[in-house]
Amino acid sequence: MVKKLVVKKLKSVGKDSQLSLTIRESAQQIWLAGLGAFAKAQEEGNKVFDALIREGEAIQRKTRKVTEDKVTEMAAKATGTWDKLEQVFENRVARALNSLGVPTKDDVAQLAKRVAELKAEVEKLNRGAAKAAKPAAAKPAVRRAKTAPKAAPKAAA
Repeated sequence: MVKKLVVKKLKSVGKDSQLSLTIRESAQQIWLAGLGAFAKAQEEGNKVFDALIREGEAIQRKTRKVTEDKVTEMAAKATGTWDKLEQVFENRVARALNSLGVPTKDDVAQLAKRVAELKAEVEKLNRGAAKAAKPAAAKPAVRRAKTAPKAAPKAAA
């Protein structure tokens, strides 16, 4: 019986060592495959990484361009809106001032133009009057006293 146990043990040790050897070989192959995959990933990883960088840069350029276009478009819309708002405000202020009787810029400009025209006319008239007055002043007028018929002396009564 001991002999049977020893034989069994030897057979099991033989089986265990073969199983163990197979497991070790499989583990070694798995380890080597992992190292190979790691080396391949490292080699290809740099290429993939560089490709991803180029792709990211291209996407960033496209995104930046689209963003700038949208910003420009929104700025134009905002400017147009501000211009409309400014015009509405100016119109309302002008109506309010008009209802209060405050003259507009155009009214003041027309008035200034009319004052300039009248000033020119007055100066023209003054020059004409000054020319007419100078010749009369240049010649001293000799006045002769008109001799009136002498009245008859009153008789003493």
